[in-house]
Amino acid sequence: MDQEEIIFRKIADKLAKGNSSVSLGKMMSSPGLKYKSKVFAFYYNQQMVFRLGKEFDLRSFGIKHYSLLNPFKNKPPMAGWFQISFVDQDKWEKLARQALHLIAEEMKN
Repeated sequence: MDQEEIIFRKIADKLAKGNSSVSLGKMMSSPGLKYKSKVFAFYYNQQMVFRLGKEFDLRSFGIKHYSLLNPFKNKPPMAGWFQISFVDQDKWEKLARQALHLIAEEMKN
């Protein structure tokens, strides 16, 4: 297991211990975090990916190194899914908590 995945797993453990509706899951064969049945974050290509929504402003978190998730060669990037590099790994937990908050609010309605 690489350093990036170890950090992901620590974040996953914290969130799962703090919320009984959070569990490990899979997204595109990669380890992910689910709230109830929906993935809100996952580890992919030594980076973390977060479902934060189309309107989310990463600059408010001070993030400069990111891309939209684009796993498919012949399709556009996945709107609202942000891939955050290891350079900003110190913000991964905060972003995971933000993504969890957003998915929990969505599922209330």
